[in-house]
Amino acid sequence: MTIDLRSDTVTKPSGGMLQAIMSAQTGDDVYKEDPTANELEKRVAEFFGMDEALFFPTGSMANQAAIKLHTQPGEQLICDKWAHVYNYEGGGVSFNSGVSCKLVDGDRGIITAQQVEAHINPPDFYHSPLTSLVCLENTTNKGGGACYDIAEIESIKEVCDAHNLGLHLDGARLMNAIVATGQDPKRYGDIFDTVTLCFSKGLGTPLGTVLAGQKELMKNAIRVRKILGGGMRQIGFMAAAGLYALDHNVERLADDHKKALEIANVLSHALYVRKVEPTETNIVIFYLTEGFSEKEFMENLEKKGIRISDMGQGKLRIVTHLDYTDAMHEQFLSVLKSLA
Repeated sequence: MTIDLRSDTVTKPSGGMLQAIMSAQTGDDVYKEDPTANELEKRVAEFFGMDEALFFPTGSMANQAAIKLHTQPGEQLICDKWAHVYNYEGGGVSFNSGVSCKLVDGDRGIITAQQVEAHINPPDFYHSPLTSLVCLENTTNKGGGACYDIAEIESIKEVCDAHNLGLHLDGARLMNAIVATGQDPKRYGDIFDTVTLCFSKGLGTPLGTVLAGQKELMKNAIRVRKILGGGMRQIGFMAAAGLYALDHNVERLADDHKKALEIANVLSHALYVRKVEPTETNIVIFYLTEGFSEKEFMENLEKKGIRISDMGQGKLRIVTHLDYTDAMHEQFLSVLKSLA
């Protein structure tokens, strides 16, 4: 038995999800004639209280489309130094939109309104790029699944409004944040101009992210999706997986969070661990004690059928998910306790 904790993207569709996929009604989504895709987009838009939504094959493409909708070439966006749009989207910000990133030294991937204001370029100083967008990420991937305080996001929105900046949310694991904090998703719709909701991570679908936003911005989203190569045909099969996930895989995220916290507690008492980041959702970030090799540690786990991620600079990551069973959890905790 392999215990794969590298990411929550490794999950496989459940029997119920496969049945939903097999029985989906489909049409040509490029013509907007796929009823199941249209239903998923409608539900996500209503979930956030936003005007419109559009299905994308990946979260990266949805983020890249949102950035394109908000910006013009030569402009600049503000994001945390660990942001996914900067670190893990292949340089798409510059390639697709001709935009640069001004990086903020936040706390576990979270930035403040004060930091945002301090990083805005003076609009009349033509030597520097024009700041036009702020990108936040909730939960934060490299920050160990940290959740934003909604009050801080509202303060960031006030700064954006005062300086005529757009505000985009990379919601790759937004549902984890909503479940962990009990926040009302419609508050996100009130605050952000655009929001992505990923279905292929904690929600367990094979692919798919939905971009939601206000009508004025979203009117060009389908054109940008086409340019990026995201126009698909009978995508209702995957949209059906998303609808199934909304109905069956949301509340259970709390179980992933509980397991992650139990793993973090075991690691925090292990002599081979120097530091464990605060664990709020389904991601555990930890660092080995000086003198212990990350490579050897991971090889040792591999021999025991356990896989985790090395994020570089000593940062190791564990991600719990719906295919990580109670039996796997007990076995993994036992292995962690036995390591010397």
